[in-house]
Amino acid sequence: MDMLRNLAQFLDRPGFPWKTLIIGFSASQYLLETWLSYRQHKKLQETKVPKALEGVVEKEVYDKSQAYGRAKSNFSFVTSLFGQAINIATIHYDILPKLWGITGLWVAANAPARFSGALSHSIVFFVAFTLASNVVNLPLQYYKNFVLEEKFGFNKQTKSLFFVDTIKTQFLIVALGSPILAGFLKIINMFGNNFFYYVWLFTLGVQTFMITAYPIFILPMFNKLTPLEDGKLKTEVEALAAKLNFPLKHLYVIDGSKRSAHSNAYFYGLPWSKHIVIFDTLIEKSEISEVVAVLAHELGHWKEGHTTKQFGVSQAYCFWLFTMFSVFINNKSLYASFGFHDSMPTLIGFLLFNDILTPVDTVLKLLMNVMSRKFEYEADAFAVGLGYNDELAKSLIKLQVQNLSTMDADSLYSAYHYTHPILPERLRALGWKGDKAQ
Repeated sequence: MDMLRNLAQFLDRPGFPWKTLIIGFSASQYLLETWLSYRQHKKLQETKVPKALEGVVEKEVYDKSQAYGRAKSNFSFVTSLFGQAINIATIHYDILPKLWGITGLWVAANAPARFSGALSHSIVFFVAFTLASNVVNLPLQYYKNFVLEEKFGFNKQTKSLFFVDTIKTQFLIVALGSPILAGFLKIINMFGNNFFYYVWLFTLGVQTFMITAYPIFILPMFNKLTPLEDGKLKTEVEALAAKLNFPLKHLYVIDGSKRSAHSNAYFYGLPWSKHIVIFDTLIEKSEISEVVAVLAHELGHWKEGHTTKQFGVSQAYCFWLFTMFSVFINNKSLYASFGFHDSMPTLIGFLLFNDILTPVDTVLKLLMNVMSRKFEYEADAFAVGLGYNDELAKSLIKLQVQNLSTMDADSLYSAYHYTHPILPERLRALGWKGDKAQ
């Protein structure tokens, strides 16, 4: 802790160029990601089917996948430039102190005396900030769903459902985020600079609560979960779970088709009570053996301890994050650089601190992707060990074709962005030599 205190004293110097530093970090990340996206965009202009997919994926399907990839790539160029412009404008025009001042005036004029303190002010600022962010990004989200996704036949939601989902999401952010933020700020106020340990425990408790609450209260607000009907698929999935001693409590089908034609399957829950969810689109477009193979892969993540390992890494990162924030929380020069000369709101400090972490997050993203891809290979190998080699390969090909997922990628772009190996890499690892999926 002495080293951290010394670091805090070194960084808290009048005139330290925090604003320039953060803009530099943001611009560097933008340039890196734009360069990587450009490399990938060139890859998406190729017309020859990758050698590993010859005889596996038809040329017409590959061309359509490339076109879909280029459309998403073009959209990402626009969204990243837009996001960078908003970020720089927020810093240059001192949007944060101005919004803080406006919300402070609103609290002073409208809140009862007992709710007129810094805590209430921070919650009102949080609500205003998230609302403004969502409004700014709403046109891009609308375009993505009703122009880009619709052009390639993936969008299935109506405009009314889109806006209802947007309102529900905003409601949940406010309803859940406000008390969580209040607890976060209260703990910091109670424990001073030694808050990091207690905030980490609080965050761990919140995550555990959300794992429990999500299927009961949140998911039903957006989708309908229906118990999987009796039949061969249910029998085989339950037999697979029993064979692996997977603590399966419920087996659901989710109506993903009401929003998108994309398909997937996943599981969630506490260690002693798990729930498997299969998209209706996956059941509709796949053979029973292929659906079971997908679930064998997913349960491989559980059996190999991947979910536990990833959770452990995320908790270590959270602890490190809060520990480092304790170095910056009282940095007067940081707040002053962004227009906060008379106050040092904890929430603002945390927002600025996250901008400072940009280089660290970039490196961490790379390392997490390396770990994630390693886990994907291991889960594939686990499914193969259960005898699902051909079925898994066929299901991967079908999912790739049906979702028009990118079938080839620039190596650097893939390393930075992809949590899963691309299809040719997975098929090579599986030793797949079969024909194309029908």
